[in-house]
Amino acid sequence: MKSYVTTPIYYVNDVPHIGHAYTTIIADTMARYYRLKGSDTFLLTGTDEHGQKIEQAAKARGFTPKVYADEISGKFKALWDDFDISYNHFIRTTDEEHKRGVQKAFEVMLAKGDIYKGEYEGFYCVSCETFFTETQLLDDGGCPDCGKPTNLVKEESYFFRLSNYQDKLLEWYHKEEKCVVPKGKKNEVISFVKQGLRDLSITRTSFDWGVKLPESMNDPRHVMYVWLDALLNYITALGYGKDDANMGYWPASVQLVGKDILRFHAIYWPAFLMSLDLPLPKHVAAHGWWTRNGEKMSKSKGNVVNPKEVADAYGLENFRFFLLREVPFGQDGDFSQKALIDRINSDLGNEFGNLLNRIIGMSGKYSAHVIDSADVKKFYAKELEEAHVILRVVENYIQEVQTNRYLEELWKVLTLANQSITIHEPWVKIKEGKTEEALALVALVANLLAKVAVLLSPIMPQTCQKIAQGMHFPLDKEGYDALIAQETLLAPFTIEKVPPLFPRIEEERMDSPEPTPPPKETSKETSKEAKVPTEGLVDVKEFFKSQLKIATIVEAEEVPKSAKLLKLQVDLGEGATRQIIAGIKEHYSAQSLVGTQVCIVANLKPAKIMGLESHGMLLAAKDGTGLCLMRPETPRESGASVG
Repeated sequence: MKSYVTTPIYYVNDVPHIGHAYTTIIADTMARYYRLKGSDTFLLTGTDEHGQKIEQAAKARGFTPKVYADEISGKFKALWDDFDISYNHFIRTTDEEHKRGVQKAFEVMLAKGDIYKGEYEGFYCVSCETFFTETQLLDDGGCPDCGKPTNLVKEESYFFRLSNYQDKLLEWYHKEEKCVVPKGKKNEVISFVKQGLRDLSITRTSFDWGVKLPESMNDPRHVMYVWLDALLNYITALGYGKDDANMGYWPASVQLVGKDILRFHAIYWPAFLMSLDLPLPKHVAAHGWWTRNGEKMSKSKGNVVNPKEVADAYGLENFRFFLLREVPFGQDGDFSQKALIDRINSDLGNEFGNLLNRIIGMSGKYSAHVIDSADVKKFYAKELEEAHVILRVVENYIQEVQTNRYLEELWKVLTLANQSITIHEPWVKIKEGKTEEALALVALVANLLAKVAVLLSPIMPQTCQKIAQGMHFPLDKEGYDALIAQETLLAPFTIEKVPPLFPRIEEERMDSPEPTPPPKETSKETSKEAKVPTEGLVDVKEFFKSQLKIATIVEAEEVPKSAKLLKLQVDLGEGATRQIIAGIKEHYSAQSLVGTQVCIVANLKPAKIMGLESHGMLLAAKDGTGLCLMRPETPRESGASVG
């Protein structure tokens, strides 16, 4: 059996941050899990190095694009090596073999009739490497994804007949329930495709830094558009276009992406594969973004999380555990040192590490560190079966990339083990002469710890290896088959002392960014002398023309193709809901708003935002610390007036 796991290839416009680390650690975890079960697994990561943005960034620093790309790509590779990421290949889109593979794919799609030459006119965002129509732009003409200015571009281009694949894509989404996960992200993709797909511009002539068209086409002015070039890395890394040496790993078992590039991976990429007559990936899995202490990260705020700094300060495997446990896959997560410390001290220290310490201590007192499972089923069959019930289904979560649920369930087994010690009190049984029962209990919890360690090893490989060595069981397919698949118990062994795995952390180990300072208060003296502004004042009658009301949010979802907008259905006590498009996605998740109440301006004329009608406007306060919705102090009837 073969398995293939991929990360996105990371764009070399900046150094690695926590989002890159999150994606790569999940991918590494999936690859290690497949290998644990005996699958021949190939893990791919790498860097995306072409495009106008890279050409401009290199020029600004006085470098050639290749020298600039070498520097940043090297930083990604060095970090993954430092993080012990078990990749089989690190691909760069500047690799000659990759370029040849992309050119071959272009020729195949051209011969099939899926590529044609035309002229493109559209608004281009250099930052996102994406074209938009005028109706998709923000009111100020900015990019709907990142808000940055766009440029009207008109140039000769080759096009991919994406429109020909609309029905086939919808059929794939319908037929393969888990082809895109989580389900909410899949629904967004389906909604986008149902709106209609336009043919895709796949070459540019206005810059030179990219993969040239095949020489056979005799059209040297064109370079391939970055997304065609980039997406094909997943098969060129396996030998497509050269020798197909590793194409046996295709289709991918799981392809990890951030939610901002899901559209490219769940629409364009499968369409390209259909054109190439190649199988589609089994799962495209999209995760959310990370904030810090509730604020969006930015260089200007100085709150960008450096993953290497966190790993050095708190331990790499503690960091891995935190990222995968802290947030449900697909949702946005928040990084704070307090939350990380709490996870280390509580989940890892108190429940996991302390259980090992208790087993070493009890076995040392009662049996000279010898642990024998012979009587476990005789005295503790109920507890053992309860653990096995959890372990029989826990793997469903990791197979669906629900790493937080996977860890949550594993910790139920650790809780069961710790509670069994508390309930059955082996020290009392020893005093009562029930030595067999006491030793069987120690063996029970040792087996539960070993089983958890096997399944936890893809996430914390070095930590679990220390446990496996101390308890003399293999941490590989043999150990998985015996302890998990066959539900056997450990053979008699002498446990070795293991130094504390998770020393308690009492204080933060990294400098925290300074909070955004609040606005300066005006002194009493100044306030007495301050003049009330007279410009822009309205009379009370004008003010009361605005109808401010309490609305209850009954539905909320993200607007596809927009980084800022949420689509809300609100109840104003009118017998039917209203739709409001609000630019608050950077500050509130859709899920967090459902069922809450807000204040709105109810009598605004309907407006179109990105083609969607908005009937009303939310009231919010915004300053240097962020944005906050105006809400009633206590729940009020929907439609209640404000003022």
